[in-house]
Amino acid sequence: MIYSSELIKGTLKTIVLKLLADNKKMYGYEITQRVKELTLDKIQITEGALYPTLHALEADGLVTTQAEYIGKRVRKYYTLSPTGKSKAKEKVSELADFMDTMRFLLDIKPTTA
Repeated sequence: MIYSSELIKGTLKTIVLKLLADNKKMYGYEITQRVKELTLDKIQITEGALYPTLHALEADGLVTTQAEYIGKRVRKYYTLSPTGKSKAKEKVSELADFMDTMRFLLDIKPTTA
């Protein structure tokens, strides 16, 4: 099952901030592939969703960019700013609380593996 873009859209900033917090610096394609890998293909982020999110995070001062030349190509790496590091923790905490609230609201019992 692949999750709908509607569900992903509301969590994309949090996903990107958390990945950058865990990995120090990443480029766009690397982010999309890491998400696919970590979620066993349940979450697939398109470039059309990722890059506007990265640009918004950069505009908000939460990420910084650094260009590196890989042969003749330029690869843009994203890293968290100091503000981004604290915002990442805040957003992850907010999402965890939201998920707990949704479990309660929807009366979803924890599943056991």
